[in-house]
Amino acid sequence: MSREAIADAVTWTARVLPNRPAAPVLSGLLVTASGESDLSLSAFDYDVSARARIEAVVDEPGQVLIPGRVLAEITRNLPDDAVEIATSGNEALLTCASAEFALLTMPAEDFPTLPAMPSRVGTADGSAFAAAVGAVAPAASRDDTLPMLTGIRVDVDGEQMTMAATDRYRIAAKDLQWRPAEAGFQVGTMVPARVLVEVARSLRGGEVALSLGDGVAGFESGGRATTVRLLDEQFIDYRSRLSGSWSIRADVRVTPFIEAVKRVALVAERNTAVRLSFTAGQVLIQAGGGDIGRGAEVIPAELTGDEIQVAFQPHYLLDGLSGVDSEFVRLNMESPTRPVLISEVPGDGAPAYRYLVMTLRLG
Repeated sequence: MSREAIADAVTWTARVLPNRPAAPVLSGLLVTASGESDLSLSAFDYDVSARARIEAVVDEPGQVLIPGRVLAEITRNLPDDAVEIATSGNEALLTCASAEFALLTMPAEDFPTLPAMPSRVGTADGSAFAAAVGAVAPAASRDDTLPMLTGIRVDVDGEQMTMAATDRYRIAAKDLQWRPAEAGFQVGTMVPARVLVEVARSLRGGEVALSLGDGVAGFESGGRATTVRLLDEQFIDYRSRLSGSWSIRADVRVTPFIEAVKRVALVAERNTAVRLSFTAGQVLIQAGGGDIGRGAEVIPAELTGDEIQVAFQPHYLLDGLSGVDSEFVRLNMESPTRPVLISEVPGDGAPAYRYLVMTLRLG
């Protein structure tokens, strides 16, 4: 097999290896050779499983459990040549050109049985799926004491899928089209955000298949499969919070807006705000004023309604702007103290992406 193929598959599979495994065998990658040309690598920590398949010349079918992180480091650093894996006693022998490694193996029979892939419920375009995950995942919490907030809500209604996440300070939601296995299919489920992010990173176009059943979600694409134990289905009513009317709105070209905010935020000290002052035809972006200094920049903006000044945590604002997949972004506002709804500028229908973010009090 090629060095690139094995290194890529090992690295992808090893991403789910636990930092503190409950049992030593959970730190291993199960390498299985079957048939004449099928090699699979598997990892499992009782919550998340990952399986990758690649083509290889199989001389003799079998299984071996190899320490995963060491194998990942070795395969990434091998010369660009064919790789061979063989077993000898309690060692796995890995050779590539003149490089040779003998790795102590673990008992493959002690490795837990991987969960079966649940029933497939539909497929989505891989690029659109990855874009939706990337748009909402920044709003998911990293605080494991509230598991509900660490997940991404996936709601399916017919041919529309909506992903949503919140950490109590912002809510992000993104709609995308998908192809359900049966007409009128509906479901709502909570998937750990960190797992969906890893799935999205590994997508290379094509399709991603979604499977659900028995408290487990499965994702398959391009010979790679991930299963994950679902979180409790409890979640906020995000749709009602993302709807409504705002008396003030401003449309700004996205790319110059992001670049200006990044520049001005360079002088924003920790936990200090970036201030946006909207007046006719422009927005003034300001930050700083403490021990470092201050910065300001003006860019064009189309304002509808009264002039207004609002303030945000810089990274909260940038996370919201980065999810916009259109030339212009719309900021829907009511007052300096009310949350602001960031969205794409809608065409004929409602915007596919919405991001509601708390403002900071102006000093």
